[in-house]
Amino acid sequence: MPQNLSIPQITVTELAERLAQAKDELQLIDVREPHEVMIAYIKGFKVLSLSEFRRWSDTIATDFNPHAETFVICHHGMRSAQMCRWLLNNGFTNVRNIIGGIDAYALCVDPTISHY
Repeated sequence: MPQNLSIPQITVTELAERLAQAKDELQLIDVREPHEVMIAYIKGFKVLSLSEFRRWSDTIATDFNPHAETFVICHHGMRSAQMCRWLLNNGFTNVRNIIGGIDAYALCVDPTISHY
């Protein structure tokens, strides 16, 4: 995927609707650091911290279905966009960045999630 193409996105409200409907069918990736996940977390997301890239990068195509719907989250949406671009460049075909990240999710969807 060339660098100038936009990354497919989903809003936190759309994410909440999708989680309510088809959670088991979705691949959910959280790229934040473990200390961030300890503060705020959405159940069902698998944590693949970007700082641990070498640990999971060689097996991601076997641990995840490259053609399944995949949503990626971080704190505000920048690191998840970076991860989406990497996934798309490495054969994943149905990836969406969660706009605003977990911060927006906590503000707009679930106020019980802590802010940091």
